[in-house]
Amino acid sequence: MHRDLVAYAEALGGETGHPVDEPARLIAPMIERFMATDRAFAKARRSRQP
Repeated sequence: MHRDLVAYAEALGGETGHPVDEPARLIAPMIERFMATDRAFAKARRSRQP
């Protein structure tokens, strides 16, 4: 997984022109985006609210 994260950071840096110094720093924003776009999670979260 670490190799994939490093490769992702390199690809992202090449695409944006801003190199990613610490690939691990991408993890939180990636999870945040995943959770924000996960429909099943959103539905389950809504059903738990009073």
